[in-house]
Amino acid sequence: MSQWITVLGATGSIGSSTLDVIRRHPARYRVYALTGFSRIAELVAAAIEFSSRYIVVPSVEAKQKAELLLAQDAQGCIVLVGEKGLAEVASAPEVDMVMASIVGAAGLVPTLAAAEAGKRVLLANKEALVMAGPLFMQAIRDNNAQLLPIDSEHNAIFQSLPADYSGDFSQHGIEKILLTASGGPFRNKTKTELADVTPAQAVAHPNWSMGAKISVDSATLMNKGLELIEACFLFNCRADQIQVVVHPQSVIHSMVQYSDGSVIAELGQPDMRTPIAYGMAWPERIDAGVKSLDLFEIARLDFTQPDHQTFPCLNLAKDAFERGGIFPAVLNAANEIAVAAFLAEQISFLAIPELIAQVVQVCPEQNITCLQDVLEADDWARTQANALLTNYRLDA
Repeated sequence: MSQWITVLGATGSIGSSTLDVIRRHPARYRVYALTGFSRIAELVAAAIEFSSRYIVVPSVEAKQKAELLLAQDAQGCIVLVGEKGLAEVASAPEVDMVMASIVGAAGLVPTLAAAEAGKRVLLANKEALVMAGPLFMQAIRDNNAQLLPIDSEHNAIFQSLPADYSGDFSQHGIEKILLTASGGPFRNKTKTELADVTPAQAVAHPNWSMGAKISVDSATLMNKGLELIEACFLFNCRADQIQVVVHPQSVIHSMVQYSDGSVIAELGQPDMRTPIAYGMAWPERIDAGVKSLDLFEIARLDFTQPDHQTFPCLNLAKDAFERGGIFPAVLNAANEIAVAAFLAEQISFLAIPELIAQVVQVCPEQNITCLQDVLEADDWARTQANALLTNYRLDA
């Protein structure tokens, strides 16, 4: 029997890869809903190809454009608008699984709605856990939802842990998680050399095909910092139980080190269709359209320590997690503002961590008791970051 899937962020890199996996297994998966933000024509074309029941767009204007395009094809596809529409298609009774791949804080509410509806949540939106980790994990437990990590690193850790992993390192003889990082396009550069890098250089990731925002996060190592926070929630561990390892080939996606001296790793091509297919079919394995790894072609694997002085975002993220409360949400929001300003050529690359650190520095201590606390912290941090941007503007 086929399973119904909603793809949140269907026109992004993860969404497109998800649709490719679905395309390879038409009898196994059916598309319930697709959502997108700016590429409306692409979204409609995908909805027509996969006979999607619904699409969700961000505005009334986008809805009008989508309906005009849909009118050229007799699909009966319904167009919904905004956050309410996103939550509706993520929690609909017919839906079996939700690919949560909206980038940034915008993905939090619909991803949480999927968890509260007891779905299989395929989590590619790390911000849901970064911003609201305790709430999100509680929603998974309370509603008997399944949470399967799709980020290649977390998916690799999931595969490298015991099948009956209980969330207790000591019970399973686990010493630590080795979280790999490619190092991004600037891993060998000095801080002086980073002063004049451009957005075009920052988004040119050497291994992975990703969107602009995530590519910049990879270049600053903030992506790895956010992944460290995500891993702490996913696998119920402390930040000091995770070691970041720079591995430029991106062949080993992450590892788990055990007390008997063993290190179990998951290897594969740097292609997101592998973890996507694994999450969709788990505990089975299906064809993902990814070629097998040729170790003779790779020939060597390199590992180095991250450079915390040149790339301070990693420590900023670790500190935010250890402080807890609203600090991770504030860190994430400040980073989104800083990265957007860098991509718009308003601030320099080196100003990204400086702006984030300044916002976090003035953040008040506050625990998270409900979703509203998270949303208010996110809004506060964005206001602070935007106000401080003038101190870093290149044209000032």
